[in-house]
Amino acid sequence: MDSIQQQFTDMLADKGITLDERQLQQFEAYYEELITWNEKMNLTGITERDQVYTKHFYDSLTLTFYTDMGKVSSLADIGSGAGFPGIPLKIAFPHLKLRIIDSLNKRIKFLQSVVDRLGLEGVELIHGRAEEWGRKEGYRDAHDLVTARAVARLAVLNEFCLPFVKPGGTFAAMKGSDLTEEIKESRRSLGLLKGKLDQVHHFQLPVEQSDRHIVLIEKEAATPAKYPRKAGTPLKEPLI
Repeated sequence: MDSIQQQFTDMLADKGITLDERQLQQFEAYYEELITWNEKMNLTGITERDQVYTKHFYDSLTLTFYTDMGKVSSLADIGSGAGFPGIPLKIAFPHLKLRIIDSLNKRIKFLQSVVDRLGLEGVELIHGRAEEWGRKEGYRDAHDLVTARAVARLAVLNEFCLPFVKPGGTFAAMKGSDLTEEIKESRRSLGLLKGKLDQVHHFQLPVEQSDRHIVLIEKEAATPAKYPRKAGTPLKEPLI
C-alpha cells in the first residue's frame, strides 16, 4: 500500500470503515479505468491520483457516515456520470444491489468496463432518463436508498429521484456549497412528491477542506401518479 492509499484507508478508518486488500485493488483499478477512458471522453476534470481518491472516492463514501448501509439492500444512483457515488459505495459495501441510471450511453459503456474489470456483481447499468425509468414497475417506489451527487438543484432532483424511493426509504442529495436557498425552493416539490426533509449534514472534505452537504429526505408515501412529469419538464419547469 502506498502513501495515497494509506491516507485513504486512514481517513476511512477514522469513520469506522475498513477496506480489505481486494477492495483497495478495486479502487485502484477503478482509478486506472477512469484515467484511461478520460482520454477518450470527458468523465472528470479531476485526474491527479491523490485528488481522485479524496474528491471522488472518499467524497462518495461520506454518505455512509450519515446512513446505516447495513440496513440498505437496494441503492439507485441517478445521473451517476463516472459512477460517483454508486461504484465506490458498491466496492465498500458489496452486499448492495446497485442500479445506476445515466442519460449518456458513452458513460454507461465506461461503467460497464469498470464493473467487468472489478468483478462487481449485483449491478444494473441503465441508459435512459430518470423521468422515464421512474415510471417503470420494479423501479418506481422500489429502493431503500436513492442518491444523486451534484446533478441539479434540489427542487429538480426531488422529481428525478424521489419516485425511485420506496415509502419509508431515503433520498440522499450530495451537494457542495451552502444549500439554504435550494432547501427553501424545494419545499413545494417535497410536498408534491411525498418527501419530508429529515436532516442536512454539513462537513468539510479532509485535506482540502472544501464544503460538502448531504441532504437526507424521507419518503413518506407512494409517488403520486402524475409524477415524474415527462422527460425534460422538471428542468424546464421546476416544482417551485
